[in-house]
Amino acid sequence: MNFATSYIKWIMLISGLLTMTVGFAAIAPQTALLSNFGETLDGPLASLIVRNWAILVTLMGIMLIYGAYNPAGRPLVLTVAGTSKIVFIGLVLSEGGRYLGQQAGVAIAFDALWVVLYGWYLLSNR
Repeated sequence: MNFATSYIKWIMLISGLLTMTVGFAAIAPQTALLSNFGETLDGPLASLIVRNWAILVTLMGIMLIYGAYNPAGRPLVLTVAGTSKIVFIGLVLSEGGRYLGQQAGVAIAFDALWVVLYGWYLLSNR
């Protein structure tokens, strides 16, 4: 058994808990944007969209925790969460280095690690 297979429960729990920290943006969207991206968005629509994004990402974290305890659901959970993280990484990188010096840079580094571990697990357990 390889590392990803042996420790998938812990990988999913840790990545799920870290992913859920984005929920802070649902409570304080402007503070979260400033912390993560070094910029803010103005207006009620911006707040609504940021809060919705935060809840969706938090739900992804909850799914990862659920999958840690439900082996039958792991392939779907890891595929959806991994795809979401790949899209986030791609979107941040599409802006060049603009956000890499902010918390978003740290987030994409961790998300890239999680994607590799999810993929390793999924490919090892086909």
